[in-house]
Formats: sequence, structure tokens, C-alpha cells
Amino acid sequence: MLRALLLVVAAVLFLAGLASVASGAARAWPLLAWGGVLLLAVLFERWRYRPPEGGPGRWQDTPERFIDPQSGQALQVQFNVDTGERRYVPARRQGPS
Repeated sequence: MLRALLLVVAAVLFLAGLASVASGAARAWPLLAWGGVLLLAVLFERWRYRPPEGGPGRWQDTPERFIDPQSGQALQVQFNVDTGERRYVPARRQGPS
């Protein structure tokens, strides 16, 4: 939701700056520049910080389990031995020990 709002605001700033510069308003360059910077930043953020699916490394299950308050789904924490990264995956059912 916030990302979509930022994209709309950035696009409006950029287009307003572009129209102003095209019509000859010399002081519209900052509007064009900030709109472009914000637009690129929002688009770049989604691409750059997307976690890899599966990811390389050795993932180990931890004993940590919890119920996600948003979805109500049981999640388990996994730990990547190589990078120290943690991820949350749907918990697997445990059979009788």
C-alpha cells in the first residue's frame, strides 16, 4: 500500500516536473529530479532487496515455532549456517517421537 502510494507520488512529481521544464519553467528542475530519484528508488528497492527463493547455503531447522498473527499459519524458523540468515517457513508436522 505504501509502496503504491510512493510510486504514484513519485510519478506525479516527475510528470509535473517534466511538463514544467518542457513549458520553459527553469525552476522546475528540482521537481523533475526529486520525482525521478524517488521513482527509481522505489522501483530499485523492490528488485534489490528481494530475498532469493530457496537461497544458497545450508539451512537447518531450529526448535523455534510460532503462529503468524496475520495468517494464523504455524511457522518454523530456519537458520543458514553459511550466512547467519534466518527465514520463516511453514512448519512441518511432527510425528510421534
